Amino acid sequence: MNGRSLRSGFLCSRASHPDRPALIVSDRTLTFAEVDYRARQWAHGLLESCTHPPQRVGVFAYRSTESYIGQLAALYAGATFVPLNRKFPPARTRKMIQAAELDAIILDEASATQLAEVLVDIDKIPALLFPAGGAATSLTGTKVLDCAALSDLTPLRELPAVSPFQTGYLLFTSGSTGQPKGVPVTHANVLYFLDVMAQRYQITPEDRFSQTFDQTFDLSIFDVFLAWNGGACVCAMQPLDLIAPARFVANHGVTVWFSVPSLPALMRRKGTLVPGVFPTLRLSLFCGEPLPRQSAEAWQTAAPNSIVENLYGPTELTIACFAYRWHPQSSPQLCVNETVPIGRPYEGLAAIVVDEQLSPVPPGDDGELLVAGPQTVPGYWHDHRRTAERFVTLPYVEEPGLRFYRTGDRVRQLPNGDYAFLGRSDYQIKVLGYRVELGEIEAALCQDDAVTQAVALGWPIAEGTAESIVAFVCGYDVNTDRILTRVRGKLPDYMTPRHIYLLDEMPLNANGKIDRKALLERLTRMA
Repeated sequence: MNGRSLRSGFLCSRASHPDRPALIVSDRTLTFAEVDYRARQWAHGLLESCTHPPQRVGVFAYRSTESYIGQLAALYAGATFVPLNRKFPPARTRKMIQAAELDAIILDEASATQLAEVLVDIDKIPALLFPAGGAATSLTGTKVLDCAALSDLTPLRELPAVSPFQTGYLLFTSGSTGQPKGVPVTHANVLYFLDVMAQRYQITPEDRFSQTFDQTFDLSIFDVFLAWNGGACVCAMQPLDLIAPARFVANHGVTVWFSVPSLPALMRRKGTLVPGVFPTLRLSLFCGEPLPRQSAEAWQTAAPNSIVENLYGPTELTIACFAYRWHPQSSPQLCVNETVPIGRPYEGLAAIVVDEQLSPVPPGDDGELLVAGPQTVPGYWHDHRRTAERFVTLPYVEEPGLRFYRTGDRVRQLPNGDYAFLGRSDYQIKVLGYRVELGEIEAALCQDDAVTQAVALGWPIAEGTAESIVAFVCGYDVNTDRILTRVRGKLPDYMTPRHIYLLDEMPLNANGKIDRKALLERLTRMA
């Protein structure tokens, strides 16, 4: 990596384009020079406030200048940044702080109001930096730097050295045990990804990136650091902007759009994804969930000057590791279960489709996707057991010691070489003893033109098998009786939903994905 790290791209852009816009938050524009100055001040503050060089720095801020500059400041200080989110329950944030063993936390003003609740029962309180305002005077037992103290510091001139194999950021994803699951991503992991993306998309200083994701979601790394690597500007979207994104895109001249597929589904449902509404976009990228064919077609019409791509990748494989470029004429025929293919792995990554014994399946058969290569993270944070379960070596692979990550996703390689996403392994259930793919039912529901989103669930569950299927749908002018009649002609009785519930909108989790757990809880309350 020749001494490069996640901060290197920004430093190059700052040297080449100091006066170009780097960040827009709530209509406030900061140049590369301005962001760099503040990040160096705050990095000095991190080194000043800790008794030893900080290893991990929490950034407890939400879609604010502190949330973006705070990440860069942690990198400038030679530390790992750990995004925290005030939209999470305070108890969850507390678990993340404890698990990450933070040395310091950078806060914005709104998040600071949660601080007393978040830090309760934490034995060793991290150092606290308040760049936007005064410090909480009731806090004791830790070093606190407020806005005035930080402003008095000279910007850090010499940045500490960073190894490519050091952790650049530590994210926490949902764990099946209820405990947040830590995923440490190294500088080398993310630099490989960014290099592939830079070559694929040819980012220039003229580009402006949407920033739809909360920064506790790894897809936000794409927006921020790919933009800064190319000298481009990050345009942070607030929750209200996400409701009417066309206005935001037009007002800020956004050229690169990246979001979960739920956003175009929402626009379709509201009737706002109309032809030509996104003329400035040259790239439209989707990731985090399966991309429905209808959404891809509608978005391509709405953004006629844009390339539309479907990206795929779990956090453990660093943001995204597959990509598929939508072609209006040929792509619809390649969709499986009305879902756009995920394409092919990036150059330098190895992909294998295996059965339950981890043996390769014949070409064209279904199986679990395993991926290896330089984007594979070292493992889970302080969890050797889970790491051994999900990161495996395969005896039949020629390269000794090559570690594959078990994605838990079921895929099939198509005759043209692209891969189709079939659903999660844990979305395959038993109904009255029959093996059922919930994705197949959801695809059948979405074939009705009025349906924009559909979720099928096994319900009720008894002794490991579901007694029937129920479904939730969103759309416009939805007629559930008509949908049921059509579905009965496509699916066997045991796969046909017993009930279809119509929702105004799907519940979403903190990462903007459909929250299936919330739907199951809704069924429990209705029972």
